Amino acid sequence: MNALRNKVQLIGNLGDNPEIITLESGKKLAKFSIATNESYKNASGEKVTDTQWHNVIAWNKTAEIIEKYLAKGNEVAVEGKLTTRSYDDKDGNKKYITEVVINELLMLGKNKSA
Repeated sequence: MNALRNKVQLIGNLGDNPEIITLESGKKLAKFSIATNESYKNASGEKVTDTQWHNVIAWNKTAEIIEKYLAKGNEVAVEGKLTTRSYDDKDGNKKYITEVVINELLMLGKNKSA
């Protein structure tokens, strides 16, 4: 059960083209966000769609695949773990960001070269 302690699975669409960063060590990092949608009916019986945005990062070979095949609008399934980090913004305020660090990626739609 230890593998289930910090595990997240999402299916959504990329909100923008992935940002690819190559570090001095040669490692690649892919950063992007995906939108997940959930629909329900409100008290008036109207259909409401709730969109949530998730920050996603991937390293190395997965980042290379993302760089080659993914673009804004593509539908993907990702599996990984949640991580939270902090940084200081330009005004010196501490900000926190939660990201999904993926270890599995499944491309569900057409790739950007199609």
